Amino acid sequence: MRELVKVSGKKALAAFVDFPHELYAGDVNYVPELFIAQRDLLTPGKHPFYEHSKIQLFLLYDEGRVIGRIAAINNTNHNKVYESKDGFFGFFDCINDASAAKQLFEAAQEWLKEKGLTKVLGPVNFSTNEVCGLLIEGFDGPPVAMMPYNAQYYLPLLEQMGFQKNVDLRAYRYTAGTYSDRSVKLMDRIEDRLKRNDIILRKINMKKFKEECNAVRDVYNKAWDKNLGFVPMTDKEFDYTAKDLKMILDPEFCILAEQHGKIVGFALAIPDINQILIKIKRGRLFPTGLIKLLANKKKIDGIRILLLGVVDGYRKMGIEACLYGRIIKHFEAKKMKYAEASWTLDHNDLINKPIEDIGGKLYRKYRILEKAI
Repeated sequence: MRELVKVSGKKALAAFVDFPHELYAGDVNYVPELFIAQRDLLTPGKHPFYEHSKIQLFLLYDEGRVIGRIAAINNTNHNKVYESKDGFFGFFDCINDASAAKQLFEAAQEWLKEKGLTKVLGPVNFSTNEVCGLLIEGFDGPPVAMMPYNAQYYLPLLEQMGFQKNVDLRAYRYTAGTYSDRSVKLMDRIEDRLKRNDIILRKINMKKFKEECNAVRDVYNKAWDKNLGFVPMTDKEFDYTAKDLKMILDPEFCILAEQHGKIVGFALAIPDINQILIKIKRGRLFPTGLIKLLANKKKIDGIRILLLGVVDGYRKMGIEACLYGRIIKHFEAKKMKYAEASWTLDHNDLINKPIEDIGGKLYRKYRILEKAI
């Protein structure tokens, strides 16, 4: 007997968060999310997303055992910005069973339809400001920090239900020692040219973190305004994210481009915390997870280049290449082993080319899918 239920209460929410641990038991590439972080993200009132939008979580049981989960997401800010009637699905995980997947999606789509929405896109865990995309190429290793992971059978399951490609996202990998001298010299020359236009590159000032974040937030919301489905973050959403990132931030990996005191671009790379999380059973910090986290933080030897943006009017000046270059130089200085630049839009040559020029190799792809409802 299968039973589909709307998630309500702490016990059901814990089952929702924990289901991937059961599904991927034995998968050496699976990285558990921190339970506390996922619980707060999915609890109305805990995350500022709920101040303007709504979600509904569903669990599918078979003989009392969870076999699937999904979130239906009504992002009202997205629909205001794009004057659309788009719904989203996220946090989708399911056994390899077409009927189970169909039951989950029918429930999510019906909830979205009741809200007057006419299309569903995903997987998107709230918005493109959070984890999004379905892994479709590159199943040969664990995901890096804040990137999704899923079984190879997910794409066929979704396609069977009529989902089609909306857009593909890229992840590039840079391995230590593959950075050419030519690239270094070229970026040094570009940076010298930028200085003649009073554009300088510098690391973030952690003593003025709040003020720096306020300036970066404005750049972030302007620089991504034409990207796929991008919705500007509210002040509270940006502050919520910045607070989390500050705990793992290395200022040498947060580079700002500035002209006359005005921030016009920035790049941020974060330590690949997944090197530690993969060892924390079921994402629990207690009793031993916190010890592992603190003891191994300095041993992390990989990064994810998470964000890079330049505001309109300053693009195609070489700022993008120099921001990447500064991060890679620090990466080399710290003798790290790998860097992932992710994600980028499949067709965004303005960003993809500088990554490729400094030695980044396309090694994974993710997909956002869509379907009319």
